[in-house]
Amino acid sequence: MAEEAKAKGNAAFSAADFSSAVSHFSEAIALAPTNHVLYSNRSAAFASLHQYSEALADAEKTVELKPDWSKGYSRLGAAHLGLGQNEDAIAAYKKGLEYDPNNEALKSGLADAQSAASRSRAAPSPINPFGDAFSGPEMWAKLTADPDTRAYLQQPDFVKMMQELQKNPSNLNLYLKDQRVMQALGVLLNIKFRTPNQEDTEMPESSPSQPPPSERKRPAEAEPVKEPEPEPMELPEEEKEAKERKAQAQKEKDLGNAAYKKKDFDTAIAHYTKAMELDDEDISYTTNRAATYLEMGQYEECIKDCDKAIERGRELRSDYKMIAKALTRKGTALMKMAKCANDYEPAIEAFQKALTEHRNPETLKKLNDAEKAKKELEQQEYFDPKLADEEREKGNEFFKQQKYPEAVKHYTESLRRNPNDPRAYSNRAACYTKLGALPEGLKDAEKCIELDPTFSKGYNRKGAVQFFMKEYEKALETYQEGLKHDPNNQELIDGVRRCIEQIKKASRGDLSPEELKERQAKGMQDPEIQNILQDPVLIDFQENPKAAQEHAKNPMVMSKIQKLVSAGIVQMR
Repeated sequence: MAEEAKAKGNAAFSAADFSSAVSHFSEAIALAPTNHVLYSNRSAAFASLHQYSEALADAEKTVELKPDWSKGYSRLGAAHLGLGQNEDAIAAYKKGLEYDPNNEALKSGLADAQSAASRSRAAPSPINPFGDAFSGPEMWAKLTADPDTRAYLQQPDFVKMMQELQKNPSNLNLYLKDQRVMQALGVLLNIKFRTPNQEDTEMPESSPSQPPPSERKRPAEAEPVKEPEPEPMELPEEEKEAKERKAQAQKEKDLGNAAYKKKDFDTAIAHYTKAMELDDEDISYTTNRAATYLEMGQYEECIKDCDKAIERGRELRSDYKMIAKALTRKGTALMKMAKCANDYEPAIEAFQKALTEHRNPETLKKLNDAEKAKKELEQQEYFDPKLADEEREKGNEFFKQQKYPEAVKHYTESLRRNPNDPRAYSNRAACYTKLGALPEGLKDAEKCIELDPTFSKGYNRKGAVQFFMKEYEKALETYQEGLKHDPNNQELIDGVRRCIEQIKKASRGDLSPEELKERQAKGMQDPEIQNILQDPVLIDFQENPKAAQEHAKNPMVMSKIQKLVSAGIVQMR
C-alpha cells in the first residue's frame, strides 16, 4: 500500500500537482515511516510549493534516516536556499559531495548557493521598518489568535504570501494591494488599518474663496464651518454582524453537542440547523448534524448532509481532515443501508476517497470491515450446494479424461458454490498431485481432513503428496492416522506398505549416492529433523557408548533415530 501511495505521489509530482503529491507521499509515510525516499520526495513537493520550512523538516528526516545518501543533502541544500539560509545550503551541498563527488545536482546547487551568498554579502537587503512584525513563530501565533486572520490561514495563497514576507520583509510593497495582508499587518503591529469596505467619513464641501457678489451672505447668515470628524477605527457594521453571527453559530453548535451527548437528538438537530443558518462557512455544523442523523438511523439524511459538507468544504478549501470526516460518515451510512454485496461498493469507494484526504486508522478499519462484509455476502449469495455438486461431477469427468487443469477449474467453482464440501477439496488435491503442484495438493488435503476428520480419502490424498515429496515418515504417520478411522481401507494399507519399504531401504543403506544426497538435502531443510539433531539425548547417544545402550531402550529415542535414518542423515551398518 505504501508503494501504491508513493506511485500516486510520483505521478502527481510529474503532473505538477504538488499538493496532491504531498498528500500521497504523506499517506505513504504513515504506512512506511522509516522509508527515507518518501521523505525526500515529499521534501521536493513542498519545495515546489515554496513551503520551504516543511521541505527542510523532511530533508532533515531524510538525512537522519540515510546519512550516506547524497540526494538527501541535495534536498537539504535546496530547502535552506529557499529559506534564504545560504551558508547552511552551502554546508549541505558540500556534505553531499563528500559522499558523491561527481554528483552534478549537488555541484549545481552549491554554485547557486555560493552565488546567492555572494550577492547577499555584496548588497545587503534594505532595512524594512515592518521586518520585525514578520519574524519568528510569534507571527503565526498572532495570526491564529485573531478570529479574522485565523480564517485566512486556510487559504494557501495567503499562507504563501506570509511565508514570502517572513523570508524577505522588504517585499511588503508587492502585497499591499491585498487587503488580507494589510489586515494581517495590522494584527501583527497591534493597529487597525482602514479597508475599502469602510465608508469614508463625510467631509463638508469647502466654499469658494471668492463667491460671486450675488451669492455672498452677510457674516451673520454665514454657515458655521464644521470640524472634520475623526476617521472611524471600529469594524464596519457588516463585519461586526458577521462576527456576531459566527459567535452565535458557535454557541448553537456547543448546545447541539451537549444535546447529542445526552442522546437528545431532535434538540441537537435543531441547534446544528440553526448554526448552519447563521454561518455557512464552517462545515463542522453540517458534519455534526450528519453524525446525529446517523445515530437516529436516518441514513439518507446523513448522506445528504455529508455530500453538502463535502461540496461546500471544497468551495471553501476547508481542512482536508474535515472533508475526510464527511466522507467517512457517508461511507458508514451507506454500510448501514447495505442489503447485498453490491451495496457495499459505494461505501468502500467513500472510505477510499476519505483515505486519500487523510490517512485515519478509524477510516482504514471501516474500509477493511466493509470489504470483509462484502466478501462474506458474496459467498452467501453465491452459495448453492446443488450447483456445487454439478460442478464437482464435471470435474470428475475431466479427471477421468486426464484433463487435470480443466478438472481443477470445475472443482474450484464447486468450492465457491459450497466451500464446506470435503469431497471437492479431496478431488482437487488429487488433481494438483497429478500436475506436480504438491504444496497446493497438500493444502487441499489438509483442508479436507479439517472439514471431516473421518473422511479416509483426505488421509490418502495427504499421504500421497507427502510420499511424492519423499517425506516417508510423515506419509506413514498420515496413512496410519487414516486407518484409525477406516481400518480396512486398501489404499491406506498400500500407502503404509510403500512407506515402510522406503524407510527400510534407507535403513539397509540401499540408496544410490544420488538418492542419499537428495534425501540428506531435503532432510536438512525439515524443521523436525533440525530439532532432532539438536536433542541433547541424541548428542549423548553419539558421544557416550555406555549411555547409548540405555537410550536404545527408549522407544521415543529410537523413533527419532529412525527418522534420521529415513532422511539419510544417519546410516545403519
